[in-house]
Amino acid sequence: MTRQSVTEIRPQVRTYGQLTSLEVEVAKEDNALLILPVGACEQHGDGLPLSTDSIRADHVAMAVAEELAAAKEPAVAEDLVGGKRTAPGRAFVLPSIDYGVSPHHGNLPGTVSLDPRTFVDIVTTVAGQLCDSGFTRILVITGHGGNIAALGVAQQVLLSSHPNLAFAYSPVSGLATETTAALPRTEVSGHSGESETSQMLAIDDLLVDSAHLSAGATALDDLSPRARLTRTKSPSSAVTFDQYSDNGVLGDPRTATAAAGQDILGEVISSLVAYSREMLRL
Repeated sequence: MTRQSVTEIRPQVRTYGQLTSLEVEVAKEDNALLILPVGACEQHGDGLPLSTDSIRADHVAMAVAEELAAAKEPAVAEDLVGGKRTAPGRAFVLPSIDYGVSPHHGNLPGTVSLDPRTFVDIVTTVAGQLCDSGFTRILVITGHGGNIAALGVAQQVLLSSHPNLAFAYSPVSGLATETTAALPRTEVSGHSGESETSQMLAIDDLLVDSAHLSAGATALDDLSPRARLTRTKSPSSAVTFDQYSDNGVLGDPRTATAAAGQDILGEVISSLVAYSREMLRL
């Protein structure tokens, strides 16, 4: 029996899981970019959901895919590289990995952490199989900073096993340098603090238990010597988050606003759209 074929992907499709197996072949022909959101299931203080990092990664990934789909680049679509059509600016969001590397949050309620080696194995298995099937561009967006080191290892593993795969990874909040710098923050800020809470309020304020938002560690002088040492970027050291504060929060999320979150997410999405367009031109 001869299989059917299609020449176009339905315009409303944004996720890999929504593609049919026939459309997957078109996506490969078009050299589509695949976006993999990764997050975590871990404590986020008393007012943010355990899946905060996954929710933010999913939101950003979908926004990037939407912007790429909305942009019209006919010159790119018409070019030929090696006899194949180049990508018409399409990207598809892969099913997310919603558990991350979170041992530093394990002493506080709700956290489920993967062993770093397990996380690397999951990422490299997914990316490697996609590459073996014909996809050559994958962008990982992580909402959890604790995944960064493991993603660096995954990148090196894939560089050895699949050297033709363009594999990139990026944090969410770390891209918002300008808007985060303008955000009113306490001396110590970060996890579940002003930035993350603002982003969650912008995404869906119903997911934030605003009545129970509370400050955590806010000043260096309030930290133990070992905890204070971890606030130096290099050399790098770590402690479990219960050593920062009882609620595992860095900063004061009570000052967060949805407007600030929109600005932060806007800067992140703009940066990733620009980078994605460069990946699509490879």
